[in-house]
Amino acid sequence: MARVKKALNARKKHKKILKLAKGFRGGRSKLFRPANAFVMKALKHAYSGRKLKKRDFRQMWIARINAGTRMHGLSYSRFMNGLKISGINLNRKMLSEMAINDPQGFENLVNTAKKALNA
Repeated sequence: MARVKKALNARKKHKKILKLAKGFRGGRSKLFRPANAFVMKALKHAYSGRKLKKRDFRQMWIARINAGTRMHGLSYSRFMNGLKISGINLNRKMLSEMAINDPQGFENLVNTAKKALNA
């Protein structure tokens, strides 16, 4: 039976990892073993980072909405409750954009929420 060498497959695997490690400093981008370790770590962080990004954006939208509502004398939670009672279904991303780019429209929403809370 013929002897099987791994040269071609190993080279393919190493080149693939070293390509992903491009831009790393020192041996992390030149040598396979450290590059492999740091590429695996980087991929793990990239995966979790994609999940954290969603959390960060939602947090930012809520902070913007809260700042906008407090300028009109209402807290974020009471504002969201007022919108829910009045049947207005806008997501936080759109509300935050309105708070920044359309202050008059946002003020109308705040007043609507206030009326719904008082009724």
